[in-house]
Amino acid sequence: MARGQTGEAGRRKANGAGGNAHAGKDELLKYYRDMLLIRRFEERAGQLYGMGLIGGFCHLYIGQEAIAVGVQAIKQPGDQVITGYRDHGHMLACGMDPREVMAELTGRAGGSSKGKGGSMHMFSTEADFYGGHGIVGGQVSLGTGLALANKYRNNGKVSFTYFGDGAANQGQVYESFNMAELWALPVVYVIENNQYAMGTSIERSSSETRLHKRGVSFGIPGEEVDGMDVLAVKAAAEKAAEHARSGKGPYILEMKTYRYRGHSMSDPAKYRTREEVDEVRKTRDPIDHVEEMLEQHGWADEAALKAIDAEVKKIVADAAEFARTSPEPEPSELYTDVYTEAAQ
Repeated sequence: MARGQTGEAGRRKANGAGGNAHAGKDELLKYYRDMLLIRRFEERAGQLYGMGLIGGFCHLYIGQEAIAVGVQAIKQPGDQVITGYRDHGHMLACGMDPREVMAELTGRAGGSSKGKGGSMHMFSTEADFYGGHGIVGGQVSLGTGLALANKYRNNGKVSFTYFGDGAANQGQVYESFNMAELWALPVVYVIENNQYAMGTSIERSSSETRLHKRGVSFGIPGEEVDGMDVLAVKAAAEKAAEHARSGKGPYILEMKTYRYRGHSMSDPAKYRTREEVDEVRKTRDPIDHVEEMLEQHGWADEAALKAIDAEVKKIVADAAEFARTSPEPEPSELYTDVYTEAAQ
């Protein structure tokens, strides 16, 4: 799939430290499969929402897959991940069972939070995933708190704290920046800048649109990265994590990305043109980009890629069926996991 000048120029401009990153065959195939799993999962979630099987809000990650997969590639066991409500892709990248994630979307007992969390509030401490959070920017202070705990424990772990361009203007973000730098906390702030927040372009909502510079007044280094290139994401995340893990304090990564769907399933996205979305899909799609690299290196042909897609679709179909047939939670489940009793 040939890329136009617009896409390549945009990719080079935002590459940062990751512009010359490389990967081997097995590594690249894994990234391709992981991103494709997120894409197909989200497409099916959108279908289930349209059928009325998913209620409430549902924010899809389609277009942003390279970020969660690229950062996960350098994450060490015990490092924490915490994000906002566009969280399904992060859950799958962390290794959570697609069945449990989809069943949580449908509010079933087989869900990762037993059907009580829904789309925006799933957790899995086993996968080091500390939740999607519904309050815009609220997870940033929590992620900073995870980093504070790491510092106290001297455990060498890093908190990867994600938020979007809309959350970048929230006050608690800067309170967190101040404390993180003051105490040299091991946290990497990953800003998923998809350009439109809830529906207002960044040019109309932010006086400083270069979000990686938002930590300058606190002394926090930052970097702009092509969030549509999984290898650029990986390289930049590796550099940032090493900075945080070595005791130098926080680091900000601004991932320039683009979501193909509206803010949520209820958003028709009339604030941008169909031509704009189609241009990004055609020239900068993160999955197409890896597919091209695999074909150029002779590591996968069309048949091999179709086989991966078929495997992924089978996993997603199974997850959807499980989510549809899993029983609803018992009424008594309403009272579990509400409080933790203190040890006597």
